[in-house]
Formats: sequence, C-alpha cells, structure tokens
Amino acid sequence: METKIFNTDQIVEAAAAIQAGQLVAFPTETVYGLGADATNEAAVKQVYLAKGRPSDNPLIVHVTGEETVKEFAQPLSDKAEALIKAFWPGPLTLIFALQPGKLSSAVTGGLNTAAFRNPDNAATLALIKAAGVPLVGPSANTSGKPSPTLAKHVYHDLNGKIAGILDDGPTKVGVESTVLDMSTDIPTILRPGGVTEEQLAAVIGTVQSSHHKVGKTEVPKAPGMKYKHYAPNAQVTIVDHEADWTAALQWASEQSGTIGVMAVDRILQAHNLPDNVEAFSLGHDLTSASHRLFAGLRHFDLESPVTGILAQGFTAEGLGAAYMNRLNKSAGQQHFTN
Repeated sequence: METKIFNTDQIVEAAAAIQAGQLVAFPTETVYGLGADATNEAAVKQVYLAKGRPSDNPLIVHVTGEETVKEFAQPLSDKAEALIKAFWPGPLTLIFALQPGKLSSAVTGGLNTAAFRNPDNAATLALIKAAGVPLVGPSANTSGKPSPTLAKHVYHDLNGKIAGILDDGPTKVGVESTVLDMSTDIPTILRPGGVTEEQLAAVIGTVQSSHHKVGKTEVPKAPGMKYKHYAPNAQVTIVDHEADWTAALQWASEQSGTIGVMAVDRILQAHNLPDNVEAFSLGHDLTSASHRLFAGLRHFDLESPVTGILAQGFTAEGLGAAYMNRLNKSAGQQHFTN
C-alpha cells in the first residue's frame, strides 16, 4: 500500500478513503491522530493492527460537536454541558456512559463508556463532516513511540500501513488532550493534558485526579493509563532542577556517544555545552516546552540519533502536570541524581 499525503484542499478525497473503510491520519491541535470510521468495526480493528496497539486500549471518538455525542451517549449532565460550552472545540476529552449497542467493543475495549473529543482543527472538522461519521483517532504512531506532531512523523511510522495522511503542518499544543471521566460521581482526570485541573474546576467545581494503577487484566478507561508510551530509541533522563544541569552536562561529557539535551533557551545559553552534546531547544517557557516535547524526542530518533537524552523537568502543576506525565513515561521514571 502506498500512503498518500493529502493537502488540505484534498479533504473530499481523504473523506472518501475513510468512507471506504481505510485509515487516514489527521491533524489536531494536540497531535496527529489515526482516523477510521468509528461505526465501522472492521476499520477500527485495522487501527490497532497498523499501530501495533493492544486491543484492550480504548479509542477516543472525534466528533464535530455535542449533537454527535448525544447520538451515542446517555443524557449529558449539566456539568458536561458546561464543559463542552467552555472547552470545545479544544484539547479536552470527555468520557460518558453509552447507550447500549451504540459503539463496537473495538472502540470501547468492551466497556460501557466511551471517550469523545471535538478537536480544534479546521481541516479535521471538515474531514469529519465530509466523511459523515465520527472518527476514532489515537495518536498516529507506532504504539509506544513518541506522539507525532508533524505529518513526517506519521509517515516514518506508518508509511505503507495506512491509506493517507492529511497534512496541515505542525500541531499547536503538542501534548494530547486532557481526559476527564464524567461517568464517575466526581469528575475524574484520567490523563492530564492541554486543559488543566484548575481550568476544569473553575467551570464545574471539584474535580479529582486518578492515581489508580491499571492491573494487567484490567481494561483502562482511557489511553495512556496502562501501556508504555512516548519512548524514543535512546534512554531519556529527566533533570528536575536547574541547579543540577552543571553536573548533568559534566556526566554527558564523560559519555562515549552523543547525548541529546532538551531544555529551554535560558538553560542552553547559561552553559558551555560539551562537544558531544546535541541541543534541542524547548523554547522559552513551559508552554513552548509542552508544544515541542514530542518534536524533540522525534528529532533525536530521526534527524540526530543519540545514545542518551537529558530532558528538562518542570513542576507538575497546571500544564506542567501534562508535560511531566508524558516526560516521565518517555523516561521510564528515570531522573538524574547528582
């Protein structure tokens, strides 16, 4: 199979591929998703095969708005309506109890709930409308690898495995959506993301974060709860404190191979980098670092392969919770100790 690159003026052609049961990767404001007709069980199963994704890891359903959700979900609460009004389209995924028999177990992992999102990307909203169906859309990468923020990242992982990629340039947010479970008594954050806990609480009051560890035989309610994610080829080590960078760079200088360094400009400019260090700027603050995190991990896989990566940590508050969630998973919780 030849994977075609669709430009944003070829949405009708991309939609026809979706309608034919094929897979088309699409851009969102967070990362690129791997799209298939959410109502076509055979197409959904192909998503798992193309990614090498475990079949008990449920998929997020991408929709153009609230009306589509109501076709599948139980009646929405006032809190759900308020969140949709405040944050859709945008990087917030909401989990709702389903009407019986409305979605295949291939989408839900056999659960009686499903996750829905209204992405903030004009090309993808046009694609969903043209296809006439909601789209499942896990990250368009090989399962376990860093999420794709450019079409070329998708092409690297999935060329020959999917029908096409709708290319709309780099994504804006760079980390995936927040996943909020609305089927619990207290709305529960299952995955931190582009909408912070503080922003959610400002709209609906109390929310809680899940610290539940999913067991080996348990089906997770949302992506990112059970399986290894975001890992580049090289081992990532997190440098938590700015004061530790001198020692971390000294360690890097003593290594035999090339070490990648991912940090904000202030840190990169404050140190004389060893000759065997390849730097990737995370920009100037947490927002830009979140946007560039996956791009940096991909850079050290594809453009400048390295033998190890030192990555800047941030306080896990606000958007930092999403950043550190992804970085800790990519590093396997490995932190630099001085």
